[in-house]
Order: sequence, then structure tokens, then C-alpha cells
Amino acid sequence: MAIGNSTLRDELRLFETNRHKWLLSHQDKFVVISGTTVAGFYPDFPSAYCAGLAKFGFRDFLVKQVCAEDPVYVIY
Repeated sequence: MAIGNSTLRDELRLFETNRHKWLLSHQDKFVVISGTTVAGFYPDFPSAYCAGLAKFGFRDFLVKQVCAEDPVYVIY
């Protein structure tokens, strides 16, 4: 799948580069990233999303859970 937004590509690259390091101290928390800026780690998605809005407004930002493997969801 091609990602058209270069910022999202950069955010996902930053996440993957740091995933193993973040697993040591932030496992299962949600990280907020915009561009190359990490805004913090939060205990749940709503907290992370609200923090992202407060810090970045309506600019693009990524909220992603720090897990060893990304969950796979199947919708029937």
C-alpha cells in the first residue's frame, strides 16, 4: 500500500525506528508524533488524541500504540 502523505511516511518511519526502545519504557501506551516531533506517551487513545490536538491543532499527527506487533483486525 502506497502512502501518499510524506509526513505520515516520516512519522511511521520514526515509530518503527524507535519501537524496540519504546517497548522498554512505554509498552502498550500511545505515542503522538507529528513530523519528527514526539509529543509524548499516553495511557489510552482518547488522551493521546486530545494531547495531539492541543499540541498540533488540526495539522497531521499520528497516534499509535507501542506494541511488539501491530494487532490485526478482521471485519466480516
